[in-house]
Amino acid sequence: MRLKSAVAALLLSTLAAVEPQYDVVISGGRIVDGTGNAWFTGDLAIRAGRIVRIAPGGVLANAESRTRVDAKGLVVAPGFIDIQSHSRPALLDGDGRVISKITQGITTEIMGEGVTNAPANEKTAMLITSDADRQTALRFAGPHGFRRWIGSMRGSVNFGSFAGATTLRMYAKGMSQGAANDAELELMRTAVREAMEDGAFGIASALIYPPGEYASTAELIELAKAMSPYGGVYITHMRSEADRLLEAIDEAIEIGRKGGVAVEIYHLKAAGVRNWPKMRDAIAKINAARAAGLDVSADMYPYEAGGTGLSACLPPWASADGKLFDNLANPEMRSKIRAEVLHQTTDWENLCELSTPQGVLITQIVNDENKQYSGKRLAQIASMQKKEWIDAAMDLILSERRRVESIFFMASDDNLKLQLQQPWIKFGTDAGGIDPERATQLAHPRAYGNFTRILGKYVREEKVLPLEDAIRKMTSAVAARLSIQDRGLLREGMFADITIFDPATATDRATFEQPHQLSTGVRHVFVNGVAVVRDGEATGAMPGRPVYGPGRKSE
Repeated sequence: MRLKSAVAALLLSTLAAVEPQYDVVISGGRIVDGTGNAWFTGDLAIRAGRIVRIAPGGVLANAESRTRVDAKGLVVAPGFIDIQSHSRPALLDGDGRVISKITQGITTEIMGEGVTNAPANEKTAMLITSDADRQTALRFAGPHGFRRWIGSMRGSVNFGSFAGATTLRMYAKGMSQGAANDAELELMRTAVREAMEDGAFGIASALIYPPGEYASTAELIELAKAMSPYGGVYITHMRSEADRLLEAIDEAIEIGRKGGVAVEIYHLKAAGVRNWPKMRDAIAKINAARAAGLDVSADMYPYEAGGTGLSACLPPWASADGKLFDNLANPEMRSKIRAEVLHQTTDWENLCELSTPQGVLITQIVNDENKQYSGKRLAQIASMQKKEWIDAAMDLILSERRRVESIFFMASDDNLKLQLQQPWIKFGTDAGGIDPERATQLAHPRAYGNFTRILGKYVREEKVLPLEDAIRKMTSAVAARLSIQDRGLLREGMFADITIFDPATATDRATFEQPHQLSTGVRHVFVNGVAVVRDGEATGAMPGRPVYGPGRKSE
């Protein structure tokens, strides 16, 4: 027995001797660790999905590893965290590779603006006409549906989500307008608490779209109070980014103050030429709130155009009770909608008026009879149809029976540069991941180039902000905002989410006219220590894991 034990021990020691010390060694790169500190030349080692060693350049030159990456002349940074993603379909029912995201260096996607797959019930699914699609939408109904939804996703990136405030409202009130009664409000509060315990990062509102637009400030404060004990963040597509931009910031701050939560503003912008001067006032308002001790910050994308549905050009009341298409088909209601768009009497964000019909680009068309309008401006479509632009817009929405994805040109590059320099800014794509080989419709170029555009145009070419600050805003700033403790930095013990890029060539190639073009300069991307991009090509690996908010309770 002693001989057998000795032989077994010898075999184990022999195996251990030939086992590489590390899974991956990245050597000789310019390490930008995500803190904002200056880069330094260093080596980095990965084992079992985590960073286990960071050392001065050359120290790990002879270390044994399964894979070695020569990063000389390249930047080694934490993987980028997209605070505003719409990759829910790709990660839940798609192939999960989100190629347009990983090839710009993204390793974690945070979803939830307005709408989420849970909580779910018949009211959240009321707009779905297909029985099969309705059943799919209801698969996360019942207790802890949010947890089951997050756990059902898979992909090349890590993934997490806020709870959608629109979904929470629909859970109690469907598409109805008006204030929530006590029973409906308590149903929403209960759903908030459960979502927070299931791992939501907080509540995400979208207040220009019905039925999210129907929620009052008081209602949102009550939901914020429900999540406050869990450390949740109130993140918002505000009620206005244009004529009432400053008032909308006041509302967001009020919700944070009275709800006892931190506030994050989605895609900060001043929309419409007449509102461009307001950006300095908006920044001053955020700085004043912070000086007073209120935790308010924002994120952005570096483009002068945003993307949403053409239906955002119609007053929110037109969609009440899910009757938008019925209303557009009814001559009397259509006349009322038309009059409100052309001669606005109520307080809502009229995106077509802000962008002008020439500044509205139609990107996604489904019906064959409308395919000729894809890639054209609304003004062009109106001319082709010999109609006023509002009639062309309403007819297109009714014919497609969907919101009709469009791009709206509204912002100012000077404001973008000013925003980029703010210490509290972060970045989000406001887009889902796309496989360019399967793409059949136009898309906003931010889906492909949001982060690389910052690295190329605003860091390298125009020197609007230093590389180290840009990386901090792409990584640790988001992780800190969301209380993600083990990502966002290059530090021993952290998960090995790592982006390696060439600082001399990293840039975006996607344009509004030709969006399906991958970024250049991103050489390697690791998610949990596994290469999802190698030598600029997606590997197809799917190592992504769920990430959760600070209020999550173990099962």
